[in-house]
Amino acid sequence: MSQPTSLATRNQALPGPFAELGRERRLRLDCGVELGPFTMAYQTYGRLNEARSNAILVCHALTGDQYLTGENPVTHKEGWWHEVVGPGLPLDTERYFVICANVIGGCMGTIGPKEINPQSGKPWGLGFPVITVADMVRAQLLLLDSLGIEKVFCVIGGSMGGMQVLDFASRHPERVFAAVPVAAAARHTAQNIAFHEVGRQAIMADPDWCGGDYYAHGKVPSRGLAVARMAAHITYLSEAALHRKFGRRLQDREAVTYGFDADFEVESYLRYQGSSFVERFDANSYLYITRAMDYFDLAAEHDGVLAKAFTNTPVRFCVMSFTSDWLFPTSESREVVRALNGVAADVSFVEIESDKGHDAFLLDEPEFWSTLSGFLTGSAEILGLRTP
Repeated sequence: MSQPTSLATRNQALPGPFAELGRERRLRLDCGVELGPFTMAYQTYGRLNEARSNAILVCHALTGDQYLTGENPVTHKEGWWHEVVGPGLPLDTERYFVICANVIGGCMGTIGPKEINPQSGKPWGLGFPVITVADMVRAQLLLLDSLGIEKVFCVIGGSMGGMQVLDFASRHPERVFAAVPVAAAARHTAQNIAFHEVGRQAIMADPDWCGGDYYAHGKVPSRGLAVARMAAHITYLSEAALHRKFGRRLQDREAVTYGFDADFEVESYLRYQGSSFVERFDANSYLYITRAMDYFDLAAEHDGVLAKAFTNTPVRFCVMSFTSDWLFPTSESREVVRALNGVAADVSFVEIESDKGHDAFLLDEPEFWSTLSGFLTGSAEILGLRTP
């Protein structure tokens, strides 16, 4: 039976850096539990200017990580935003200091269910406290404090990252100048919660899940996690994108087999997505992070009135959506924009024509890139931002 890998050993496989947070000021979670000290893994790109005013915080999505550009040391593929972050790109690293951290509850070096509980010396498993999007943001603020950054120039993110952006701007407006929520919403819909529950049930129905303690048994609930990823991945695409990429083409055969092998290209594609995901993501982290998204409802603490979450906000917003995104449709972004307009916030809104679905913010979308670049450039001019 294989033994659980220690946090220190596992982190040695990642290039870092890692911040030890919550020692002087513990992180109090919404569930009432306090964490500290704990580790947060992050990456930075570019250079912080003398005034410490050019920092951009990028918040990653559900299955994302801190590796925006360059080679991801786990997947050995390009970082998930390599077309957006870098010299001369929208997040120009010759002008901005870009930060991205693995969220708490994650599985890429930041404290989460697969990391070691110092009290037991074993992986947290389901003993890890339930987290929220607000908890993720609070942890990121501790990271910014450790880096000596009092206020970020901009906070940006898509999907779950966009939820973090909205939470950051709502709860901590004094710590951000501009905010860019992309393909996001102010609360998770019943439909989205339902999709997440299908994925969680697939994981928990896998015999190798072992009640969440598969680490101690040297197992991985790979079948359940792969099915969860397959189901979720469908929601990230559009019907048009699926048809364009696959149609009804057969996979390496000229006729159907009258069986249950992957006859169609789209079936083979989904199976690949599922199997490759298992190699890089922790099943329990999937449970925790999807639950955090489900709990997200920015208006809930404001008598159900979303505008109250942004009363007197000084933050400059750019809200963006995609026409073919049915997971976080444009109507959800418009709701955020209406709330911001209701409190006379500085907000611009762009709906980008795309048939790529929810994942459009991760793909080759020149209009998205140019809009983002233009907003950042304009915001930098307003702020009088100095380059390093």
